[in-house]
Amino acid sequence: MKPISISAFASISPLGKTSEEVWTSYLDDNHRMTKKEFKHFSEWVSKISDEDLKAIEELKKSDNKYKNLDNTVLFAIYASRKAIEKANWKTGDDFGINIGSSRGATALFEKYHEEFLQNGTSSTLSSPTTTLGNISSWIAHDLRSNGPEISHSITCSTALHSLLNGVAWLQAGLCDKFLVGGSEAPLTEFTVAQMKALKVYSKETEGYPCKAFDLSKTRNTMILGEGAAVVCLENEISDKTVAKIEGIGYATEVLKHNTSVTADAECFQKSMKMACKNINLNEVDAIVMHAPGTIKGDSSEINAVKKVFGNHEPFLTTNKWKLGHTFGASGLLNFELGLLMLTHQKLIEVPFAQAQKKPKKIQKIIINAVGFGGNAVSVLISK
Repeated sequence: MKPISISAFASISPLGKTSEEVWTSYLDDNHRMTKKEFKHFSEWVSKISDEDLKAIEELKKSDNKYKNLDNTVLFAIYASRKAIEKANWKTGDDFGINIGSSRGATALFEKYHEEFLQNGTSSTLSSPTTTLGNISSWIAHDLRSNGPEISHSITCSTALHSLLNGVAWLQAGLCDKFLVGGSEAPLTEFTVAQMKALKVYSKETEGYPCKAFDLSKTRNTMILGEGAAVVCLENEISDKTVAKIEGIGYATEVLKHNTSVTADAECFQKSMKMACKNINLNEVDAIVMHAPGTIKGDSSEINAVKKVFGNHEPFLTTNKWKLGHTFGASGLLNFELGLLMLTHQKLIEVPFAQAQKKPKKIQKIIINAVGFGGNAVSVLISK
C-alpha cells in the first residue's frame, strides 16, 4: 500500500479535550479513575471530567435535535468538529465518515428499555436515537459532508476497523479524504455489571485500580472508561501531515472461548506481521498494546510480541492503566497515544512496569487492538 496521510486528530476522554491537555495528562503518573455510585454497587470508572462535559452540554444546546442524543454520539460530534478544523476541511466538503462503537447509545437504550418495562410503551425517538448507524449519520448532518457514511461494531477493535475501512476507500480511489474513529459512553450500571459477571472487573482497593501491563498481577483489573477519538485521513502527503500510515494488519483466530484469545495471541501475531510486511521488523521502535488489564489479555499479547519480534524488543506501552478500557473507542485512543509519542519524540512509560530499553529516535510505532471474537487489528505509523 502507498502511505496514507494523517492530517489531524482529536479526542475527548478522561485525559482531556485538546491534544495539549491529553499530552500533559500522559506526562504524569496519575490515573484518571474514580469510584462511581450505582444503584446496586460502587465501582471504579474512568469518566470525562465535569469541566470537559460542559463542552458536551454546550454542543447539546447548539441544535434542538441534539438534546435527544446519547453521549456516544455527542462525544463523536465534538471530536469530529475539532479534527476537521485542524485539518482545514470545510463544512460541506466531500469526505467519508466511519465512526464506530462497540455498544452504541448505551445509556439511552437502557433508559428507553426501562421505560418500556415500566409502562409497556416505547418513546417516539427510541429507535432512531439508539441505532449504531446514528453516530456517523449525525456527524454527517453536523458537518454537512457529502461523502459516504459508515457505522459498525466489531467489539473493542471497532475504532481501528474504522481506520481500516477509511484506508481501503482511499487506496481504492473512491475518496480523497476520510474521517475515521470510535466513540463509547458505556458507564452504566448494566454494562459494568456485565463486565463484573465476566470476572474481569478490578477489585483493587489501593494503588493503581487498573494494572494493565503488570505481569505479576494475580487477578483481573479491567476498568471501563468513556470517550471518543477521530483522525482525518488523506491520500496526499503534505505539509500538514502529522504522520503516515505505512501498514495495516488484521486477523481473526479460531475461538476456544467466547471471550478469550489463545495464550500466544495468534491473531496479534498475524496482524502485526501483516502490518509490517513491507519493512524490517527491527525498524519497529514501539508498540501501543491493547493490554486491557486482565491476566490473560495482557500476557497473551506480550507473548505474541515475543513470537513475532524475537530478539528485537520494541518498547511496549499501554494507556488503560490511566484511562480505562473504552471499548470501541480504545483503538483510536491508543492511536492518539502513538501519534503524540511520534510528534513529541518521547515514549510514555507505564509507571509500575519493568524498565525497558528505549530507542534513540522514534520512527515507527505499531498500534494494537483486539475484541471479543479474537478480531485483532495492527496499524503501523511512522514520521
